[in-house]
Amino acid sequence: MKPLPTTPYEYALWKRARVGVDYHIEVDRHYYSVPHHLVGHEVEARFSAATVECFFNARRVAVHARSYQVGKHTTIAEHMPKAHQKHAEWSPNRLIHWAGTIGPSTQAVVTYQLTHKPHPEQGYRACLGLLALARQYGPERLEAAATRAVAIGSPTRHSVKSILERGLDRRSATAPDELALPAHSNVRGPGYYH
Repeated sequence: MKPLPTTPYEYALWKRARVGVDYHIEVDRHYYSVPHHLVGHEVEARFSAATVECFFNARRVAVHARSYQVGKHTTIAEHMPKAHQKHAEWSPNRLIHWAGTIGPSTQAVVTYQLTHKPHPEQGYRACLGLLALARQYGPERLEAAATRAVAIGSPTRHSVKSILERGLDRRSATAPDELALPAHSNVRGPGYYH
């Protein structure tokens, strides 16, 4: 029989991750911050059931309590640029302007991503994901999918991607997904029951 672990690191796993423009890395679909000067660099993450540690050049640069909330961010204020400076290449205005060149619905989805996070930088990853969808599916399909996502009240990258993957962008957002009932004397409408 194997003895119980004596340290919390005995069952730790390791993962290499590239730091995104929002200065976060992804571990099991949750995002953890690292110092902003590491944007674009590769770090090693050691994670256990209780903690996530990030190492750069064999030096620990961040430690977080482990979170299991999918798609959420854990951010340490000291990791942010001074006065929440925008990353020079990807600012909220640039992302909103880019989305506007696709169409008003894409712009609405991008604006939603940037305004419904504690810090706009946390929405960058979703916005860059939309940019990748424009390259993959084309701007017309992206705008159609964004229009449908806004119409159903779910202006997120995940919804837009799902709409594109299922081809729902090619259907009218107001068209019913089911066929209308045929006219027949045995088919009773809602008025029959009142």
